[in-house]
Amino acid sequence: MPALENAYALVIGIADYRRARKLPPAVRNDAQDIRNLLIDPRHCGYPPEQVQLLLDEQATADGIRAALKTLADATDTASIVLLYVSGHGGRVESGPYAGEYLLPVDADPSSARSLARTAISGDEFTAALRVIPAHKVVVFLDCCHAGGIGQPKDATAPVIKAGFSDAYYDALKGGRGRVILASSRSDEHSWILPGDANSLFTRHLLAGLRGGIPSEDGLIRIFDLFEYLQPRVTGDQPRQHPVFKAEIEENFPVALYRGGQKGVVAKDEQGFRYDAYISYAAQEPDATWVWDTLLPRLEEAGLRVAVSGDVESPGVARVVNIERGIRQARRTVILLSENYLADSMADFENVLAQTLGLQEGHYRLLPVKIRPLDAGRLPTRLSMLTTLDLTHPRRAKREFERLVRALREPLPMR
Repeated sequence: MPALENAYALVIGIADYRRARKLPPAVRNDAQDIRNLLIDPRHCGYPPEQVQLLLDEQATADGIRAALKTLADATDTASIVLLYVSGHGGRVESGPYAGEYLLPVDADPSSARSLARTAISGDEFTAALRVIPAHKVVVFLDCCHAGGIGQPKDATAPVIKAGFSDAYYDALKGGRGRVILASSRSDEHSWILPGDANSLFTRHLLAGLRGGIPSEDGLIRIFDLFEYLQPRVTGDQPRQHPVFKAEIEENFPVALYRGGQKGVVAKDEQGFRYDAYISYAAQEPDATWVWDTLLPRLEEAGLRVAVSGDVESPGVARVVNIERGIRQARRTVILLSENYLADSMADFENVLAQTLGLQEGHYRLLPVKIRPLDAGRLPTRLSMLTTLDLTHPRRAKREFERLVRALREPLPMR
């Protein structure tokens, strides 16, 4: 079987902390199972000697530092590098030791000062990542299994909160070819469901890497991985939203698909993965209408729907690359309002969809008016298209039915 000859990984799992609150055995299972799957030639195809595993007592601060250095020394610009961390991540929000911290097994969180002395700071971890020369680096962080890390001995000490902040995820992704994929938002838990041997996030990650993510070229790529994970994690636990942060120029591979086999990607007869890509202004009241009214009705109709940006609706795919999402959807539905006309990203999306349609000889764009607006503000390229109007209370039901029919039909020719 083929192998990813230039693929390297560091997998860390810490449950049995010396001083911090202990975590469930599922945390250790997560890391062990990820490592076993990565080196399986029937699945991910990483060379076993290029995958480091640190469990519990192996994952001291010095042990993690040494493993990161080994990773940097062994890789080059063409390498694929995967880091997986399951354990405690924490942050101090104020005071002289404010910042993010990755907690090794020997960390002491009894005070902010002791944490800063014994943990790996966010700045140190970020610097270690930037030393890695590879241009294809993905970091999985499953680091918020509990509401807290430990009880400070000093009652006046700053509170050490579990998890990392969104700002830190942005800092981590800095540098060419960096992807950060975290199990949950900064204010959420990373759940382990009753009876499961793995955390929810890692259970779906494992399922995707085992073959749940379809592939046409024998490779599992980073966008496909997140688009598989997100709706499944949030579908099982609506209070957990995986986070994707990236600075990348390509949809690079992270593993072999079933040892390099070519799979079948579910598409319709015209070759599309989605019936609709939703382009809207992520502002109120538009956003609430999308999540509470539009998406539930489209899902009830059995339509395959994708959107860009943060996704709140279980079962709806979050597309992390706009152009890719629009290309894979039969129609792009643009939700017209004053907010939409003032949104530069929304304008980019509808121009892209309309341009693709012109190149292919199809009407790809489907305008839908969801708020009263001045028709004179519409650019000519949009005003010439037939627009569905959902603003009239008496006609809304009929217009919704027309929308569903249009999304089910083949693309109309120009």
